[in-house]
Amino acid sequence: MRLTTKGRFAVTAMIDLALRQQGGPVTLSAISQRQNISLSYLEQLFGKLRRHELVESVRGPGGGYTLSRLARNITVADIIFAVDEPIDATNCGGKSACDSGTDGKPGICMTHELWSTLNRKMVDFLDSVSLQDLVDQQRLRQIQEASKSSGAGVRVNVVGTTGSSLSTEPASISL
Repeated sequence: MRLTTKGRFAVTAMIDLALRQQGGPVTLSAISQRQNISLSYLEQLFGKLRRHELVESVRGPGGGYTLSRLARNITVADIIFAVDEPIDATNCGGKSACDSGTDGKPGICMTHELWSTLNRKMVDFLDSVSLQDLVDQQRLRQIQEASKSSGAGVRVNVVGTTGSSLSTEPASISL
């Protein structure tokens, strides 16, 4: 099981878009420069994201992309599946036709249920994390970095909004 560049780049680009869309549509060239992702690769990814109705394109001067719905209503699983990223730890691709051993008989391998359960847990986890959770996490990181460089003394308490396991604990930061 692995998450490939396609899934990682799609999630990264969507976070970038969600962070900046309040200023209007965001261009892929701007995302490409900020995130060091090939423009042609982003065009392919955003074509898939648009077909899955996660983003909308705006043509013309000042055009670019916006989210097609609120960031809290888009999950990481939505993004991963939109770009055709398989999440499968089984040897058989989830088809129950694993190699059962050295006897050469087709069937389910002894660890098939373990890997199938892992697949379900991964999908459940990715489905519990919203794009808004990741945006909030990134904004918090930006605040932390700014506080380190400025030495300001503001205290911020952050509590997760969706109950995902990424942000359920309160966090205190001194700025």
